[in-house]
Formats: sequence, structure tokens, C-alpha cells
Amino acid sequence: MELAYRKLSGEEIDEELRGVDGWRMDGDKLAKQFEFDAYKDGVVFASAVGYLADSLNHHPDISIGYKKVNIAVNTHDVGGISPYDFELARRINSLG
Repeated sequence: MELAYRKLSGEEIDEELRGVDGWRMDGDKLAKQFEFDAYKDGVVFASAVGYLADSLNHHPDISIGYKKVNIAVNTHDVGGISPYDFELARRINSLG
């Protein structure tokens, strides 16, 4: 899928979800929870996600909890999910 700032249709979202293991729609955001053996591992992971996101200039909501990190993203400029959200999800999945 071409990387562009455009709102994806419901069918496109369903198709793309098949290619990003563990991600799901949570309201109007693409989301996933990651679990870790130790709190500090989650903090390091969240920092790596921030670095990836900044390199793509596409910034998710990141919530760090005890041994877990929740990531949620959408594209405000298009009012929904865009190809950038799925590209970020793929890059985040590649960290683990």
C-alpha cells in the first residue's frame, strides 16, 4: 500500500489488520498492548517506539504500565486511519 496521508476505508483497514500481528481497532485508533518481563524493558521499548515514530514523523499515544506498554495511533489530519498508521505498526512490530 502506498504511504500517503489519506483515510482508509473499512475494507482497507480490515485487509491491513491481517498484516500487523496483534494490532486491533480500539475506537478510532489502531492499538496494541506489548508485555515485558520487567518494567525497565517496557520503558526501553517505549523509547525505541518514540525514535521510530519520530523518524516517520507520525507519533502514537504511548502508555507505560507495569511490565506493559500500550500503543495507539491514528492520523488526525485525515480523521481516521491512514497507511502511515499501518506502516508505524509494522515498524514497531519489527522491534520485538
